[in-house]
Amino acid sequence: MSTVIEKKGQVVDEIATKLKESQSTIVVDYRGLNVSEVTELRKELREANIDFKVYKNSMVRRATEATELQGIDEQLVGPTAIAFCNDDVIAPAKILNNFAKKHEALELKAGIIEGKVVSLDEVKALATLPSRDGLLSMLCNVMQAPIRNFALATKAVAEQKEEQGA
Repeated sequence: MSTVIEKKGQVVDEIATKLKESQSTIVVDYRGLNVSEVTELRKELREANIDFKVYKNSMVRRATEATELQGIDEQLVGPTAIAFCNDDVIAPAKILNNFAKKHEALELKAGIIEGKVVSLDEVKALATLPSRDGLLSMLCNVMQAPIRNFALATKAVAEQKEEQGA
């Protein structure tokens, strides 16, 4: 009997650790997905370095109590799976949202972004953002624009002076 309680305690500790360390945690209802669809989803998430697990809701509630993230407890009803990502805040929301568009059986419920419980609307808003690499690319372009414009202006002035001198 005590070994069962110890195992459950270890699972709760595992969930609590994942909740604390995760940059982005998304809770979904996967009811209605068949085995091949779940396999496809797990493959997509695994390729993005996202951990996708199904836990008992009671275990997750105990873990949220330990991490003071009880705001998500109301979403822990029915078959629930959780996607944890330590690297990228946007990736889990984007992948799960895109998958949910193709497979209506997958339902996003809520999430925890950088230690803050967020609603379904906030998760969907996050999913519409460009990926981390896309955001970095945009930032680089914005930072390069003044230098590029200065170089073009300098080149135009040099060409104009050449024409006047010729």
